[in-house]
Amino acid sequence: MGVTFSQLFPPEPTLTEANLPSQHGKVFLITGGASGIGHELANILYHAGGKVYIAARSESNALQSIEKIKKTPLSPPSSSTPGELHYLHLTLEDLSTIKSTVQVFHAKEQKLHVLFNNAGVSLPPPGSISKQNHELQLAVNCLGPYLLTQLLLPSLQAGVRASHDKPAAVRVVWTSSQMVDLGAIKGGLNPATLDNPGTDQQKNYVATKVGNWFLASQLGRAVRHLGILSVSQNPGNLKTNILRHAPAYYSRLFGPLFYKAKMGAYTELWAGLSQDLTIEASGAYILPWGRLHPAPRKDLLDALKSVEEGGTGQAEAFADWCETQVAPFK
Repeated sequence: MGVTFSQLFPPEPTLTEANLPSQHGKVFLITGGASGIGHELANILYHAGGKVYIAARSESNALQSIEKIKKTPLSPPSSSTPGELHYLHLTLEDLSTIKSTVQVFHAKEQKLHVLFNNAGVSLPPPGSISKQNHELQLAVNCLGPYLLTQLLLPSLQAGVRASHDKPAAVRVVWTSSQMVDLGAIKGGLNPATLDNPGTDQQKNYVATKVGNWFLASQLGRAVRHLGILSVSQNPGNLKTNILRHAPAYYSRLFGPLFYKAKMGAYTELWAGLSQDLTIEASGAYILPWGRLHPAPRKDLLDALKSVEEGGTGQAEAFADWCETQVAPFK
């Protein structure tokens, strides 16, 4: 109950635009950066001197976001000279397009310091599917980000070299939800539902948010020896358009518990740049507005472990399933 309460009413953030060091020379990629949390995060990083790529499906929305950021002074003002903002077309629900997105990025940049897998969809109409006929939330929240991350690994490794091989300076930040604590089934997810999901979109959504933590953990295992940190975070309960498909009663019932999107940006900022995180935090789960989860559910921790480690191997199995789905598009 204490952890649940603290996610609903988090302590004050410890890393904000007020004390963020200069980010000159760093390259960031934010999926879903044209609105909500992504827009607020891009605003902070740009004014701190970072080069920020806003990856989104709609070019017009992204360019409007960029124009708004450039015209809006940061409050409190940053002591850094502003950086750069660029649009990068990204359609997560169509796996066949993601490789070309990465090729465009590689043509412009040799390195990437932090990838924020921020974009997501929640509670679309039942029956919504991706271009490859996957349940839409599973495609946008898990499969697309997984493929994007895998294809960007060379850029992240170049980021490590540019950071003089400093461990944990280069990161991948995945986006989960408080529903992992509150609504996940025992063990996190049911593998049998991946190919044949039901029509309960709430259950499908929760499964993808568990999946994000599973993917963060598995990636962390694979790349920590390279100096890349992979973590998952619950940005917080926020007023964003991710719930645009939710029933009207959601806002009436939970609205008083929602915070401004900027607060979620602080969670992601801490996950992506806090010096309190070391490579030992690989696979960690981060809470609003930037702190390690003190007591994750035991069944979920067991799911993160392989069978050989005494766990259930659920995370490994999910990552393997994702790899099978995206392999033809690498």
